[in-house]
Amino acid sequence: MPVPFPSFPLETDRLLLRPPLAQDFDAWARFQADPVVTRHLGGVQDRSTAWRTFCTQGGAWALYGFGMFTVIEKASGNCIGRLGPWRPEGWPGTEVGWGLLLEAQGKGYAVEGATAAIDFAFAYLGWEEVIHCIAPENLASQKVAQALGSANRGPGQLPGPLADKPIEIWGQTQAQWRARRAALA
Repeated sequence: MPVPFPSFPLETDRLLLRPPLAQDFDAWARFQADPVVTRHLGGVQDRSTAWRTFCTQGGAWALYGFGMFTVIEKASGNCIGRLGPWRPEGWPGTEVGWGLLLEAQGKGYAVEGATAAIDFAFAYLGWEEVIHCIAPENLASQKVAQALGSANRGPGQLPGPLADKPIEIWGQTQAQWRARRAALA
């Protein structure tokens, strides 16, 4: 059974994770406009479409009590992306996903932030497993999933309008996560 929510932001060694605020929109729009960053995340969005997807995240928090966190780099105070629990209608499972601005990639932030988000999903949302929907050619995200202890469970399918995008489902159960965390401690 889930326990009462923590206060936000969640804090890791180098990151702050919190629900999105209106002041985060410019960083979100920059993220959504980058063709490299969004290649495996549905593609580039113009500013008005990015506003609607940004508001979807805020709405998910307001209506369901979870959604992607805004990721703040402590050292700079900059918003560097979004990651966290996500389960839209028709989704193939309870996902913890990630997406970071290009300049924040390759620094271990995705693993660091996703670890906190998975802990949050199991402790506060009561999820029994987490998945990661990853394009077969997205080797960087596959490495993040592996670093988190997730295994490739095979092909999956997203709901429309992303149903034509091939994905693989990576994941693990709460018991697997807790056993791995205990072994590392």
